[in-house]
Amino acid sequence: MISIRTLLLAGAATLAAGALVPAIPATATEATPAMTPPSDAIAAVPLIEREKLFGNPTKAGAQLSPDGKWLSWLAPRDEVLNVYVAPVDDPDAAKAMTNSTDRPIRQYFWSGDGKTLLYIQDKGGDENFLLYGIDMATGQERTLTPFEKTRVSVIGQSTKFKDTILIGLNNRDPRWHDVYRLNLGTGEMTELIKGDGYAGFLADNDLELRMALRPNAAGGMDYFRVVDGKVEEEALGSTALADSLTTRPAGFTNDGKTLYWIDSRDRNTAALIAQDVASGDKRVVAQNGRADISGALANPETGVIDAYAVNYLKPEWTALDPQVGADLAWLDSRLEGEFGIGSRTDADDLWIVGNDPVVEPSATYLFDRKARTLTKLYTARPELIGAPLVPIHPTVIKARDGLDLVSYLTLPKSADADGNGKADAPVPMVLLVHGGPWARDGYGYNALHQWLANRGYAVLSVNFRGSTGFGKDFISAGDLEWGKKMHDDLIDAVDWAVDQGVTSADKVAIMGGSYGGYATLAGMAFTPDTFACGVDIVGPSNLETLLKTIPPYWTSMIEQFHQRMGNPNTPEGVAMLKERSPLYKANAIVRPLLIGQGANDPRVNQAESDQIVAAMKQSDIPVTYVLFPDEGHGFAKPTNSIAFFAVAENFLGKCLGGRAEPIGATIGNSTAQVIEGADFVPGLAAAASQGGD
Repeated sequence: MISIRTLLLAGAATLAAGALVPAIPATATEATPAMTPPSDAIAAVPLIEREKLFGNPTKAGAQLSPDGKWLSWLAPRDEVLNVYVAPVDDPDAAKAMTNSTDRPIRQYFWSGDGKTLLYIQDKGGDENFLLYGIDMATGQERTLTPFEKTRVSVIGQSTKFKDTILIGLNNRDPRWHDVYRLNLGTGEMTELIKGDGYAGFLADNDLELRMALRPNAAGGMDYFRVVDGKVEEEALGSTALADSLTTRPAGFTNDGKTLYWIDSRDRNTAALIAQDVASGDKRVVAQNGRADISGALANPETGVIDAYAVNYLKPEWTALDPQVGADLAWLDSRLEGEFGIGSRTDADDLWIVGNDPVVEPSATYLFDRKARTLTKLYTARPELIGAPLVPIHPTVIKARDGLDLVSYLTLPKSADADGNGKADAPVPMVLLVHGGPWARDGYGYNALHQWLANRGYAVLSVNFRGSTGFGKDFISAGDLEWGKKMHDDLIDAVDWAVDQGVTSADKVAIMGGSYGGYATLAGMAFTPDTFACGVDIVGPSNLETLLKTIPPYWTSMIEQFHQRMGNPNTPEGVAMLKERSPLYKANAIVRPLLIGQGANDPRVNQAESDQIVAAMKQSDIPVTYVLFPDEGHGFAKPTNSIAFFAVAENFLGKCLGGRAEPIGATIGNSTAQVIEGADFVPGLAAAASQGGD
C-alpha cells in the first residue's frame, strides 16, 4: 500500500483576505481584571498575526488545462482572489483572467479543450451561483447563465465533446434542476430533460444522460436508467435512509461500459464497486473495514480508476495501476508530510501535486511523469515560513457507549515542548466542532487549530456520531440524536481531555460553525456548566424554523432531514425538535456567548441568530452578536473573516486567559455590524466606534 496524505488545495482559497492592517495599541478600555495574563511559556512563542493565517494566500488552487498548455491558480488582484493563467513552461508570464472586485472567486475549472476558463460566483453569499466563461483567445468574459435567483450545477464534461458541458438550472422551479447542453463557444443552451422530482442526473463521456436519482419515502434514493432522454418507470436499484449518505453512483468509464459506485449496501463501510453496464454484474474493487472509500483517481483517457483512498485517522491511497503506484511512491520519497494529486492533463503526462507538511506552509508542484521532475510552483502562504506551527495529532476517544470517535488534538508549544501530542501541563482548551453534521474532521494543516494553539489553547476536534467517513452504522448512530447522544460524544471528549491532563474542567470553550454553531448553542444551553464560554458561527437555534426555511434546492433531501433530525409534520416530531432547540432553553445560558452571522445565509437564516439573541436579552443574559450584511453561510471575504476572528480571540482571551492581538482597525475595515454586546469583549466597543457599525 502506498500511503499518501492528501491535501485539499481548494480549501486554501476559502480563507479570504485583505490588506494588512496595523494593530492599534491596546487602550485602558481593552483590558479587564478578568483576563488572565498569558504564561511566560506562551509569551515566549512568537505570535502569528491573524493576517498571515486568514488573509489571502499568495496563490492557491492550481490546475492544468486538459491540453497541458496552461497553468492556472487563484491569487489576489487588488486584494480579491481572482484566477490567473500562465503558459505551463513560463509561470512568471501569468496574467489575471478574471476581475472580481468584491467577493473572492473560489471555484473555477477548465473546458475540455482548454479554450474556456469557467468559474461560478454568487452574490453576497446567497448561494445563487451563476456560471461565467472567459475566452482564452480574446480574454472576453461572458455570463453563461444570465438568470436571477438561479443556482447552476455542473453535471458532466467530456473528453470527446470538449467545447460542451451539461449543466443543471433551477430558474424554472427553484426546487429542481433542469438539464441543459451548453455550447461554450456560442453560449447556446439546449434543454435535455426537466428535473421535476429528481435529485440529480448522471451522464457518460458522450454527454448522454444515463441515470436519474429520485428521493423516496424511505429517506434514500431510487435509481433509474435514462434511455433516449427519457427516465424509465422501473427503478434499477434503491437505497433507504441507512445507505443514503454512503451510496452513490460515481461515474462511467469513458467507453460507457462500466459504472463505478461508492456503495454501502450489504456492508457497513462504503466500498468501491465496478458494475458491468451490459450484464449488471458487480465486483468489489476496494473496501476497508474501518472507513469508507473516500476518493479515487481516474485515468483521464479511459476513466478507469487508477488509485483509491481510505481515510480513517489519515488518508491512505492504494494504487491499482502499477505506473501510477510507482509515481506515487516516487513522490512519497521526495515530499515531507501530506500530498495529493490536484489536477492531471488529458495525456496524463503532467500532474499538479499539493504538499502539506502541516508544520510548514503548503506548497504546490508541477510533476512531469516522463522526465521524473518535480518543480515547485509556489508556497501558498510564504509569510508562514518559519512560523511556530504545531503538529496535529490523530487519536481515538471512546464514547460512553464504546463507540470509537476519531479525533484530532493540537497542543500549543507551551504545553508540548517535544511535540509528541502529550500535554506537559494542562492548558485552556477550545472544543472545535465541525459543521454538517454529515461531514468530518480530518488530518492536515488547519488554520483554526494553528491560530488557537498559537494563542495558548489546546484544540480538540471530534468526529461525533453522525459524522461521515466511518461507515453507515456510525452515521445512523446519530439519527434523531441532535442535542442528545451527538452532544454526549462531545462531552465525553471533554472528559477525556481532562483525564489526559490536556486541560482542566473549568477552562474549556466550545466553538463551531453551522452544525458546530448549533453544538455550541446546545452546549451553552443544555450543559450550561460544562463550557466556560462559546463561539457560535451561523448556527441554528431553532430546529423547527431551520427545517421550514431550508433552501428550495434542498427539497430532495427533506425526507432524510426529517428522519435524521425530527419530523415537523407530526406532533411527536415537533415536540422533539423543540426539545432539541437551544432557543427554548436560552434562559439557562449562564456563560459568555459570541455569535457571528451572515445576513444572506440561505441555509441557516439570520433569524436563527436573531431569535436566540432576543431570547437572551429578554432574560437579561449577556451576549455579543456580530452580523455581516454581505455574507452567507460563513465568511468568504478576507476582511470579514479577520474581523470576526479578531473579536473571537479577544472574547476567548477574556474567558480563558489566552493571548490576543488587539481588535484594532479590523472592524472598521470589514462590514461587521456589532448588534449586541460590544462591551463584553475587550476592545470591541472602541474598535466599533472607530469605523464599524
